Amino acid sequence: MLFVVLALISQYWEESSTVQAFRKHVDEICLSQNEGRAPGSEGEKAVASYVYSVLDDAGLQMLTPAEGDVFGIRQGNDTLVSRNVAAFVGGYDKILKDHYIIVGARMDNLGVNRLTVDGRKVEQVYTGANGNASGLAMLMELASLVNQHAIMLKRSVIFVAFGSSSNSFAGAYHFLHHSFAKDAKKIDAMVNLDMLGVDRDGMMAFTGGNEDLNLMINAVNQSLQPVTPSLIPMEPYPSDQQVFYAAEIPTVTFTTGKYAEHNTHRDTPGILDYSFMEREREYIYNFIIELANAKEGLPSFHLQEKKTQNGGVMAWNDCDVPPMFLNNPNPSIFLEKWVYPYLKYPQSCINDGIQGRVMVEFTIDASGRLLDAHVTRSVDPALDEAALKVINASPKWRPARHKGKKVACSMTIPVEFRLKKRK
Repeated sequence: MLFVVLALISQYWEESSTVQAFRKHVDEICLSQNEGRAPGSEGEKAVASYVYSVLDDAGLQMLTPAEGDVFGIRQGNDTLVSRNVAAFVGGYDKILKDHYIIVGARMDNLGVNRLTVDGRKVEQVYTGANGNASGLAMLMELASLVNQHAIMLKRSVIFVAFGSSSNSFAGAYHFLHHSFAKDAKKIDAMVNLDMLGVDRDGMMAFTGGNEDLNLMINAVNQSLQPVTPSLIPMEPYPSDQQVFYAAEIPTVTFTTGKYAEHNTHRDTPGILDYSFMEREREYIYNFIIELANAKEGLPSFHLQEKKTQNGGVMAWNDCDVPPMFLNNPNPSIFLEKWVYPYLKYPQSCINDGIQGRVMVEFTIDASGRLLDAHVTRSVDPALDEAALKVINASPKWRPARHKGKKVACSMTIPVEFRLKKRK
């Protein structure tokens, strides 16, 4: 017994402060007395109070009172009472500080399932550790980190814990169309955090096909990161991002996807990988900084459109299974394993100090050949030529599939040319 206690103490002290914070948040959210925090329940209310105290203690400017931004939902003759909790980190740019990035996560879950088994009354509590205590814990730790580095933000960032999300995304709708309706047009993007604690298929990002967000994710993926998400073409799970998407606000959902314990009483803290969550936090933080500092007008609500040439070339996000390079669907693998190892920086551009990001679009046909590469955003003719030369020499890919059939697919990638600073 003593050995077990000492082992647990040793494990605790070996954990980072971030892992310990994640563990504390999840345990608090999943307390048995919260009874699965059903929409409008006392458990959901208790979690909202906890989120408020964490964000307030972290020094954020609170946008809601301690009891949250309370709203009602009519259900037949009854009114369900729920609440959102929101906090603010201000940007520094004279123009962009009045534009906002929303970072959101749902608070509620399925509550309690009461049934009779062999004549006995049994309660199954849906604690929802991964769905979505993990996303809510991620929101609180990101909020603290972003606030510590507020000096780096051009745009302002608002963190929102949404109540009654599983009830038609009511919290997100209330925030966007009531609480924040006056400034809704100043929301430049929404980042949704949902189910981030189970590392079985890695971290994923779903943008609904937004080209600007896809490019940002690929750009962040090229920098040194502890983990990088793969862009996925299909929505992994209906969540609060749908409310913002419907209002034509660019959205991205970070998730680890569905898992065997999803929406069951087995979704408990024991299935979570807190060390992996710590690595995810670093990536998502870096992405939020990139998003908050993007130039004015980016990202736009611009979706990749379906092509019609060559008998019908599909956009990357429309394929059921995207094309794969080296059996990997993440476009950054093509850059990492092929483009950059063979890319030659033109000497004339080095001499003239020319650098930048060349955007190249191309097609992977139904046989896996790379065709029709062309520059969609130029920096310099010599850089454009260098990027096209290495991309056109690409080996075969595994072609995309749609409805079980191999299809041609178009995609766009950023090729970065960066000069090293002289010492």
